Amino acid sequence: MQLASFLNDLEFSDEHVVINSLLESEFGKEIRIAFKEGQMMKEHKTKYPITVMTVIGSIEFMVGEKIVTLDRGDVISLDANILHELKATEKSVVRLSLHKGDTVARVKGILKL
Repeated sequence: MQLASFLNDLEFSDEHVVINSLLESEFGKEIRIAFKEGQMMKEHKTKYPITVMTVIGSIEFMVGEKIVTLDRGDVISLDANILHELKATEKSVVRLSLHKGDTVARVKGILKL
């Protein structure tokens, strides 16, 4: 058994979003992403499907020309190989659920794009 909290020990940075791996199991990974207002993860994609949930705050989730606002408690799933972008409209915490074959290093690498 593993236990983690998306709300305890939160860190925010003025320079970039903060990405932390919270849990890893045989079937997936749970990642916490902390955004200050206006911070974003530029357009990117993954070869695996993902699920994104706003734990607190509000995120604009962009796929092509479509923008979906994810408020507290909202969740969205995305198929593999779909370009998408995230932007915080306020201080926010996001839960990213990854496939077991995906890596936290890939997620952190998005910040360098």
